[in-house]
Amino acid sequence: MKSLKILLLAFLLFKVCDTSAQLIKTKTPKRDKGQTDVLRLATPAIPHVRVAVIGLGMRGTGAVERIPHIPGVEIVALCDMLEERTKAANDTLAKLGAPKAQEFFGEDAWKKVTKLDNVDLVYIVTDWKHHANIAVQAMKDGKHVAVEVPGALTMKEIWEVIDTAEKTRKHCMMLENCVYDFFELTTLNMAQQGLFGEILHAEGSYIHGLQPYWQNYWNNWRMDYNRKHRGDIYPTHGMGPACLALNIHRGDKMNFLVSMDTKAVGNPAFIKEKTGEVVTDFRNGDHTMTMIRTEMGKTIQIQHDVTSPRPYSRMYQLSGTKGFANKYPVEGYAIDAKEAGAEISKNYQNLNAEEFVSEDVKKILMEKYKNPIVKDIEEMAKKVGGHGGMDFIMDYRMFYCLQKGLPLDMDVYDLAEWSCLSPLTEISLDNNSAPVEIPDFTRGSWKKLSTVEFSK
Repeated sequence: MKSLKILLLAFLLFKVCDTSAQLIKTKTPKRDKGQTDVLRLATPAIPHVRVAVIGLGMRGTGAVERIPHIPGVEIVALCDMLEERTKAANDTLAKLGAPKAQEFFGEDAWKKVTKLDNVDLVYIVTDWKHHANIAVQAMKDGKHVAVEVPGALTMKEIWEVIDTAEKTRKHCMMLENCVYDFFELTTLNMAQQGLFGEILHAEGSYIHGLQPYWQNYWNNWRMDYNRKHRGDIYPTHGMGPACLALNIHRGDKMNFLVSMDTKAVGNPAFIKEKTGEVVTDFRNGDHTMTMIRTEMGKTIQIQHDVTSPRPYSRMYQLSGTKGFANKYPVEGYAIDAKEAGAEISKNYQNLNAEEFVSEDVKKILMEKYKNPIVKDIEEMAKKVGGHGGMDFIMDYRMFYCLQKGLPLDMDVYDLAEWSCLSPLTEISLDNNSAPVEIPDFTRGSWKKLSTVEFSK
């Protein structure tokens, strides 16, 4: 009897300590027969890319202003819920000397746009809730897709986007502009050249007090989504640069996440101040923190806060065995003399990994490791603009690859991995911060690649 009790106690201790017993599993649907991955997908070159822009609010208007500056790219269709926005976008094209586009407006007008015969790529810049549906239909109608962040909101949507991309063999790239910021691109190149050694930990975030901007969102859709959902519902700005630096689905994969949040204070107070409504059902906490562990033993920390009165931050931090990179609140690198190279070490004697390098050394490093994809378009990007130029680099790179028939910099699995935090953190939080499995969206193909590769 005593031995039985001991065995029972040992079993219970094992259940408590065994994380796999506590892990909330997620479902990975099987591929249909004949369906294969789209890693490094290359499609026939399109020298003259014809684009339909769906959604002409803040981001859509910016896209219409940028795209005509790219040689060999033409906006042939414009679509929005509101007629006046469609016409205003066409006026913008005319001012830029570009041909006017077909106009579509109304709630279901996008369904006509995806079926157009004269469109190669559908550029989706609507509210979040329409992203996945339009992307799926556009691919089914034979179009490549560029879709704003997040690319999908639920696990069902994510898998539907992946399966459609794999079946149709069409590109589906999420428009994650922060990957193309100058510091992030340079730092990625440094990481790939081994300057930081092996990257073990990465951090990212979206910390941006949105209260001055809530009124700019059509029909109050963004506040409404925060009210109804809990978790990191806008994770991709932080996830994108971090995941690329860690080669996620290119030799490593994310295994599980754990999320914690604060109570909701700021947004309910804001709603009461503006409308008089006493809000008792606001789901999303003011601050959300998520930790992720990868198959290769790396970690990622992601934060979300659109409420607190804090300076803007995407955090972006890389910690390696030989060096460190940080963007917010101080932009800098910490490396020792051995890793800096003989030329730098000779002139700067006090390099050590415990302090940021001087501004002079930082400038030398950033010029030396400037990402090759930026060199020819940096001046134009800064002139055309879009969040300092990174939006233009993002657009330019996508169209360049389409025109040359090259794989895009980011694929549908990036879309899935970076967007999945929205539904999976909600599951973790609603289960007392339990660990939640992150599916292998490549369904085993992540081992085929070894690093992030931008096409030249």
